[in-house]
Amino acid sequence: MPATAPNTDPFQLATDLSGLLLIDGALVPATSGKTFEVINPATGGAIGQAADGDAEDVGRAVAAARAAFPAWAAMPARERGKLVQECGRVLAGHVEELGRLIALETGKALRTESRVEASVLADVFVFYGGLGSELKGETVPFNPQMMTLTQREPLGVVGAIIPWNVPLLLMALKIAPALVAGNTVVVKSAEEAPLTVLRVCQLMNTVLPKGVFNMLSGDGPGCGAPLVEHPDVAKITFTGSVETGRIVYTSAATRLIPVTLELGGKSPMIVCADADLERAVNGAIAGMRFTRQGQSCTAASRIFVHDSIHDAFLAALKARVDGMVMGDPLDERTDIGAIISPAQHEKVSGYIKLGEEEGGTAHVCSALPTDPDLARGLWVRPVLFTDLTNQARVAREEIFGPVTCLIRWTEFDDVIAQANDSEYGLAATIWTRDLKMALAATQRLQAGLVQVNQNLVVQPNLSYGGVKTSGLGKEASLEAMLEHFTHKKTIILNMG
Repeated sequence: MPATAPNTDPFQLATDLSGLLLIDGALVPATSGKTFEVINPATGGAIGQAADGDAEDVGRAVAAARAAFPAWAAMPARERGKLVQECGRVLAGHVEELGRLIALETGKALRTESRVEASVLADVFVFYGGLGSELKGETVPFNPQMMTLTQREPLGVVGAIIPWNVPLLLMALKIAPALVAGNTVVVKSAEEAPLTVLRVCQLMNTVLPKGVFNMLSGDGPGCGAPLVEHPDVAKITFTGSVETGRIVYTSAATRLIPVTLELGGKSPMIVCADADLERAVNGAIAGMRFTRQGQSCTAASRIFVHDSIHDAFLAALKARVDGMVMGDPLDERTDIGAIISPAQHEKVSGYIKLGEEEGGTAHVCSALPTDPDLARGLWVRPVLFTDLTNQARVAREEIFGPVTCLIRWTEFDDVIAQANDSEYGLAATIWTRDLKMALAATQRLQAGLVQVNQNLVVQPNLSYGGVKTSGLGKEASLEAMLEHFTHKKTIILNMG
């Protein structure tokens, strides 16, 4: 089957992609020949092997990207943009294939999550591809005898390190602006979800010149760290945990290279007494990201509900979550899939136990799948905690699982203070019919993304990024491309 022909059998596709990296336009094994298993979270069984890249493979990939950089940077920006848009069109023809493969290796339900992610992936490339003509400078009124201007120039080789929870979207938000800006890229996938990323890279390499976009898989110390530390990497963009982000930032700082970090969150959702209850419950269903098993840094994991409607809100929310179906991610009936890995399953289960020990009432929702083929899967029933304060560890620490705390409030100033009482500042929402209250909240909430009466996920053309320990820099916008993937050169021509 040609590389560009869609293959909607994810098991066969996983086999075909096993044990390979993509370097300089070609699928190749790791230099060491080593591999590691890729596991289906819904069954616990292996679906394939990923190449276990190391420092030597990083060197090969960076060398290929560096060799490709001069010609790619010299290409007119609109021409680069056209190629990136063509990548988007190619990927749009593979939405079903990519959706099925990402569902298989991450455990996210095809209908509610994975197919949507594959579709948005293609859209991000089309969006950024149209921004090539925006890579423009300025003229500066410095001196009448001098012509002073600025121009945007690419940085060089960009190292992109992506997570496992939304690997396709978060990869696109990094590599699309980097490529349009004239950089070449080496992406390092998460160990848990490397195969769909490899397939995307393979498809894009049918459009892009060889060496412009390369892909590695491997663990953090063996593959990620050498990429961050490589002397020919000019920029690192990373999404992941705060702990790993600090390591990446510290390492990059020794070489004084720019870094973009999109890290953790403990996003508050404030439901006011006058809120449209049905609409707010719908917003909580979307915001809690339970269809992603709560594995989202923007998940509404702290829901502050006004005391006067708390019980009604809880009852309506629990009924909705109880109606969600847990099961095989590839089954169109499934709403909620499996947790990504045994380690993450243990972590989430531990936090649920901790919440009960802290005095919380655990409202356990939905039902475990009954299919015997899924008996060894990594399932966690969604939990809504009540009777906890904002000081409980379950309300303060990022769990990255289907766990949300509902906290009562009565005074507006107090709930704003509680929402801000967190080391994180990624996203927040408020639900109210009172325009004055809504505007006050948007000004006072300490978050990079604040929404009123909605809970949208990341969208192309809306600047996205956090404050405090939620990260540095922005993604998903023109601003992200200009500020994080180019540098501004000032040029002065003396006309005297």
